[in-house]
Amino acid sequence: MSDLSPSSLEDFWASTTERGTPLVEPCDDESLLVTFLWRGEASTTRAWWGVDVPMSRAPGTDLWHGTQRMPSSLRTIYCLAHDGAEEAPADDSGAGGTHVDAGNPWRLLFPADPVDPDDRDSWLSILELPDAPPEPWTEPRPGVPAGTLTEVTMPGAALGGPRPVTVYRPAGTPTEGLPVLVVFDGYIARHVLRVPTILDNMIAAGAIPPTVALFVSSFEASRERDLQPTRPIHEFVEHELIPWARGSLGAGLSRRGNVIAGVSRGGLAAAYVGMCAHELFGGVIAQSGSFWWPSPLEGSPGWLMRQVTKYPRVDVRFYLDVGVRETMTGPDGAPDQLTVVRQMRDSLVGHGYEVTYTEFMGGHDYVNWRRTFADGLLAVAAP
Repeated sequence: MSDLSPSSLEDFWASTTERGTPLVEPCDDESLLVTFLWRGEASTTRAWWGVDVPMSRAPGTDLWHGTQRMPSSLRTIYCLAHDGAEEAPADDSGAGGTHVDAGNPWRLLFPADPVDPDDRDSWLSILELPDAPPEPWTEPRPGVPAGTLTEVTMPGAALGGPRPVTVYRPAGTPTEGLPVLVVFDGYIARHVLRVPTILDNMIAAGAIPPTVALFVSSFEASRERDLQPTRPIHEFVEHELIPWARGSLGAGLSRRGNVIAGVSRGGLAAAYVGMCAHELFGGVIAQSGSFWWPSPLEGSPGWLMRQVTKYPRVDVRFYLDVGVRETMTGPDGAPDQLTVVRQMRDSLVGHGYEVTYTEFMGGHDYVNWRRTFADGLLAVAAP
């Protein structure tokens, strides 16, 4: 792209705009060449988030380009970032220090939780290459009735104050005697992971039994503290959340069918509570769990993995997954996510736990977790 004249640049850009970006070209049987493009003024530019592709400016033009070979099965999210900026775009305008790829119509909205004063909308572009695996459970199906969603507020004494919880009740089924699914990061799990739709479809298909779900939300200001593998989150779930479900809904009475789930820091908390409150839960879904916790500045990383072998094995099944591209160093030099999830798997298996383990082609992002969440349910909640 070093010899583009003004007229050829405009012709190239008009053709590219019509085709859409990024450009995807054949490479070999398992890979494709993906070229990210942008026009504008900046000192540096890269495609960033689930990918990290430096972009170069074609001399004498405002055209930036960056090409990388990528697996044809990749699905991930990204934005275009300029001059070292590292934050999710706040809108889908295609402008700003970071922004969606204006030439890519496929976008993912992370809507702001209306009850969280520190939350805001975020947008990212979706990169989905031709061999990305299907998502059979994430879209509403004709004829499948939707469950109901009801907002409640828990006192949250162990967590330092009230916490919003959204209750999912399956369509046409009384809650008495049903198992309970607890999901951390509840607002984003509902709106981005699409868990209510997944439950509707899987219950209607008989893939899992009718289930009550409790979506536990966290606030931006307190999320990292709330989801630490420490006593407060355990006490909140064991002494407040599950007793409420049993008393108000008649649900969650039998531990074997109850499941606790989370992604990233929420996956760490789910694994911790699942082991500590094993008399309440029969299954754990931990997606890309932050098992590096605590960071090197806070203590010795991998605390929960070490706890696994210190106590007798309990009757809890685990589903763990992680992206093969989750290789970025963790906070303060902690091990990367791929490494620590593999280590957690090995700790659990070595101690006799039943573990279903999956590595997906992608990064630390919800477009993969929304697909594999159903895999987790099939592993630990199927009849």
